[in-house]
Amino acid sequence: MSGSNEPFKIDFSPRMARLPPYLFGRINAMLYQKRRAGDDVIDLGMGNPSEPPNDLVIEKLVEAARDPRNHGYSQAQGLLNLRREVASKYLRKFGVRLDPEREIVTTIGSKEGFSHLCLALMGPGDTCISPAPYFPVHVYGVALAGGNCITLEVANSEKFLSNIAYTCENLHPKPKLLIVNYPHNPSTVTVEPEFFVEVVKLAKKYGFAVISDSAYADVAFDGYQPPSFLAAPGARDVGVEFTTMSKGYNMAGWRVGFCAGNSEMVRALATIKAYYDYGLFQAVQIAAIVALRHTEAAVEAQAQLYQARRDVMVDGLRRLGWELTPPRAGMFVWAKVPDEWQKRMSTLDFAMKLLEEADVAVSPGTGFGPSGEGWLRMALVENENRLRQAVRNIGRCLQSEGVKSASAS
Repeated sequence: MSGSNEPFKIDFSPRMARLPPYLFGRINAMLYQKRRAGDDVIDLGMGNPSEPPNDLVIEKLVEAARDPRNHGYSQAQGLLNLRREVASKYLRKFGVRLDPEREIVTTIGSKEGFSHLCLALMGPGDTCISPAPYFPVHVYGVALAGGNCITLEVANSEKFLSNIAYTCENLHPKPKLLIVNYPHNPSTVTVEPEFFVEVVKLAKKYGFAVISDSAYADVAFDGYQPPSFLAAPGARDVGVEFTTMSKGYNMAGWRVGFCAGNSEMVRALATIKAYYDYGLFQAVQIAAIVALRHTEAAVEAQAQLYQARRDVMVDGLRRLGWELTPPRAGMFVWAKVPDEWQKRMSTLDFAMKLLEEADVAVSPGTGFGPSGEGWLRMALVENENRLRQAVRNIGRCLQSEGVKSASAS
């Protein structure tokens, strides 16, 4: 009504109501305030690599960016030569032969690709099974597509498989999609190749599709090699796998990811993407080709760097009396909050305490769903000296309240 004093109201889609308040908001706000005040905060909250990509990759980006031919719209599915390099890596690393034209699509980071594939697969009334605790997009990407998610505890792989079967037997209509994520974020759980063999059998028995999120497969320790879902017999009949250059190649901000596997699912994702984007900046794709072709040694060296940081963090927290299992892969430590502190406060409040009093930012497990309560995720993104300082800060903070703990020096 013209001249009305009532504020104009925006009528948002119901899907907005399916997104919870951003749990990390309180931590990020305090982190910002403390840094503005000049506090030296050690930020272990986000898995954001602190090292740059290999020099070869940066030099190729600069060269390609100076070529005027690379500044137009690119192809949504990615340069064919880039997809060929992805196929070469799968063959070299896992013995998996992929058709780069039909079975691989380039994505703007694996998170974008996953979300858009959910739009192609899921709709109102459809149900998905996802690991618990969960990386948020594994649940809310499904929710934004109109589907529902059932989360199953991921800590015990055999139990996870049996719970998938039980859910499929007892839920009607049956789940349409299974999401698997190994090495798992946030819990760092890993699996052996036989796990994916069983996943394929279940998918064929119960008729669900599979999305494997393998974002951390390039970062593994102690001789462990994370297996590929696509290496399991029949995997390409039922699903796809997402990989990324964010972690092992230190290209997080470049947003280079891939979806590979079932040709129909790849085609569906490419179709959705054609309506949403024009693909990655071509110079970035050309630099990514160089990274895949020439910098595998640098990726291995980066994994060794994370392994050394893991050892520093695990040893230090154990000296404080914390219970934790050294991860075999990924760039996080998943640490159980000491029992005496679980009795005193929530995990979010404990994380806030570490930030406020110890100048150490971590991710509370509740940011990854209810099953994360009592746990913290700590990213191995600082150098070894900074990690030692973080442990010392945590030890002093908790000891100051009279809670018994060993020395962290």
